[in-house]
Amino acid sequence: MNNSELAEALSADHGLTKADARKLVDALFGVIADAAAKGDEISLNGFGKFKVKDVAAREGRNPATGETISIKASKKLTFTPAKAIKDRLNG
Repeated sequence: MNNSELAEALSADHGLTKADARKLVDALFGVIADAAAKGDEISLNGFGKFKVKDVAAREGRNPATGETISIKASKKLTFTPAKAIKDRLNG
């Protein structure tokens, strides 16, 4: 499912226009992205948590040449589903 399909589902289920639903979807993901950029944890009750984690600098290999390269430290956004979502996925 992509953003447009999510907006269509919201518009069908909640009586919104597709344009209004798309604005809501885009706004929601914008707020989540802004909070993550600040390093905040985003906890959505009954759905899960988004957390920013630090990835340490490390050495890797160029797959084409086998040459050792250094990979600089970075941040990544992780998602941990809530128990309710895990239960729905696993029947």
